[in-house]
Amino acid sequence: MTKRQSIEDADQMAVASFVIGLLGLLVFNLVLGPCALALGGLALVRQTRRRGRALLGLALGVADLAVLAVSVLGSHGTIWQLGA
Repeated sequence: MTKRQSIEDADQMAVASFVIGLLGLLVFNLVLGPCALALGGLALVRQTRRRGRALLGLALGVADLAVLAVSVLGSHGTIWQLGA
């Protein structure tokens, strides 16, 4: 893998982190939040040129988990009602 290809992969990870973090605010925040955090972190480690998007992806990943925590605490432990 060349350095240019590695940077392009990191740029794609930064954009994916942003998009996944944004989607995570609406649905599946338990899964998409950590994915946004991982992709944003990897993009920063691989020195992306889209540093702002990677940082936004990290912030949105944290926001996804915060929304999940508030939802769980606000509904006294459960969000989903299974089998009822």
